[in-house]
Amino acid sequence: MSAKNVIIKLIVGAGQAAPSPPVGPALGSKGVKAIDFCKEFNARTATYEPGVPIPALVVVKPDRSFTFELKSPQTSFLLLKAAKLEKGAAKVGKNYKPIAEISLKHVYEIAKIKKTDQRHAKLEMENICKSIINTAKSMGIEVVE
Repeated sequence: MSAKNVIIKLIVGAGQAAPSPPVGPALGSKGVKAIDFCKEFNARTATYEPGVPIPALVVVKPDRSFTFELKSPQTSFLLLKAAKLEKGAAKVGKNYKPIAEISLKHVYEIAKIKKTDQRHAKLEMENICKSIINTAKSMGIEVVE
């Protein structure tokens, strides 16, 4: 392995990391013991609802040690959960009706979750909410007051 850190991006269900695919091969190919990652990941995601897909950014160092950062669940997942849907609309736009509605309160709660991410920490809540509303529109979910 080279003398540089290697970054691996994974999306794993909260509390469901196992050394089987996709986690095992992704980490094993870099010389990391997948079972160590799985134990630590499952411990750190114990507060989440089981199965919620959590993005993790794993940094593998040249000595094969690793650190990882957990991110908040994807906005689309949180919107689908708030709207009680399995998937978003196949087609969206002016000629199509929204497939579900969520309230501004839902948007605000999702924004609070997203604000915990390091990349969103410096953004204002209003801007995060606007982004979430636009994502909802692209999924066929209408935001009502």
